[in-house]
Amino acid sequence: GFTIAGTGTKNLLIRAVGPSLGALGVPGTLADPKLVLQTSGQVLVAENDTFSASLPAVFGTVGAFPYVAGAKDAAIIVSLPAGGYTVTVSGADGGAGTAIVEVYELP
Repeated sequence: GFTIAGTGTKNLLIRAVGPSLGALGVPGTLADPKLVLQTSGQVLVAENDTFSASLPAVFGTVGAFPYVAGAKDAAIIVSLPAGGYTVTVSGADGGAGTAIVEVYELP
C-alpha cells in the first residue's frame, strides 16, 4: 500500500509486472497479472489486467523499464486525492507466480 499526503491530487502510473520480469532473468513469473487499486476502506478505484497500448510512451518519462512486446502485464494511470491506497496483484487467469508492483508519480 501507499499514502498520498497534502492537498489536491497526484497523477500516478501504477504497474503490475509479471511476464516482462522474465526478460530480466526472473524465473517463475506471473503470466497474466491483474492489478486492483482500492482505498484503505476497500473501495475499488481501478483495475486492469492488460495494459493499454498507449502507456509504454509514458513509461520512459518516469524511468520505468519497458514491457516485453505482447506481454500481459498490467498498468493504469490514475489521479488520486490524499489518502491511503492498496494495490493487489493476482493471476487474471487464476495462475500464480512472481510479480512486482511499481508506483510512479507522473510529472
